[in-house]
Amino acid sequence: MKEIESILALASKAGVQPLAMATVVNVRGSAYRRPGARMLVTGTGESVGMISGGCLEGDVREHALKVMATGLARLITYDSTSSEDIIFGLGLGCNGIVQVLIEPVNAHEPEGLLAFFNCCYEQRKRGSLVTIFQKDEQDIVTSIGWSLLCWPDGHVTSNNPATRPSLNDALIAAGPVRFQVTQINLAAGATLSCLIETISPPTQLFVCGAGDDAMPLAKLATDMGMSVTVMDARSALTTRERFSKVTLVKTIKPEKLGELPEEVISSNAFAIVMTHSYSQDKEWLRALLPKGLPYLGILGPKSRTQRLLDELHSEGLAEAQNGFARLHSPAGLDIGAESPEEVALSIISEMKATLSQRNGGKLRDRLGPIHNAVNPCIL
Repeated sequence: MKEIESILALASKAGVQPLAMATVVNVRGSAYRRPGARMLVTGTGESVGMISGGCLEGDVREHALKVMATGLARLITYDSTSSEDIIFGLGLGCNGIVQVLIEPVNAHEPEGLLAFFNCCYEQRKRGSLVTIFQKDEQDIVTSIGWSLLCWPDGHVTSNNPATRPSLNDALIAAGPVRFQVTQINLAAGATLSCLIETISPPTQLFVCGAGDDAMPLAKLATDMGMSVTVMDARSALTTRERFSKVTLVKTIKPEKLGELPEEVISSNAFAIVMTHSYSQDKEWLRALLPKGLPYLGILGPKSRTQRLLDELHSEGLAEAQNGFARLHSPAGLDIGAESPEEVALSIISEMKATLSQRNGGKLRDRLGPIHNAVNPCIL
């Protein structure tokens, strides 16, 4: 969602300029970005977003200008499996094949791709889309490019009416996947290569404690694209001057958390308790443990956390029993962090590992590729 936020900002700034969207739609082997990575290019050549480590962007911008001039989408394939790719001036070194779809987009089209992204972003809700990036040569009806959008409110739009039923069936069958590259066989016999994606809202992060060490953590989380809310009972600390970039700064006592609307803290939210006050940390745990959040961390040594959990359990909080199974305590990965900035890096890294369902270990110790395979049968 962070990349989409930047794309929407440039589209708004561009005004009436023509625009082109470049999307990584398929990869085989090693590649810097995965399907769904995007880059927006304006008519003046300005761009935002990354589809590679920097080696493809210049060439993609050149293709994007041609797409804007013709109004026709095009699929570009970059093959870095050959040692001779340096001849083309790209200097690829990932040892993979990357397919990039470049298509014209209109910031003022009410049911277009940018409007869809803006709706997902503004409403902080999930949407899904299917993009056709390759078709049979004899198919003169189907157009490549975004083809079906399932909006946050559930209604579906398509700029390829003939393929809409088949694409909708494929979208339903895929479910809420981050991305899936697949082939769809139409009733008429044609075959389409498609990218199915889910556009998810930013992860909610609740920072319970607004001390000085919360400031670098909130900033880094915001830079990572999280929607950050900072909460503390001390009004002198919960100010916009201290937390200028976060979504919300709120002065609230932990025991009042239950009075907020249920949707304020979703079941998928992350939370970190870091007030450095034993009594306040205890109350935040009392409020948050029953919510079953996918990530709930707390600063401090295990012995302190165990004491907090024992007291909460003796006071009737059932979720405090075996509480370490529910908690990341001490919060963060073991990187030898000492300064507030280093601690923030440690905690946000652990959160990212949790989101990605990884253990946070060293990449050199990982068996197999860094990324999961996309779909080797397509390329």
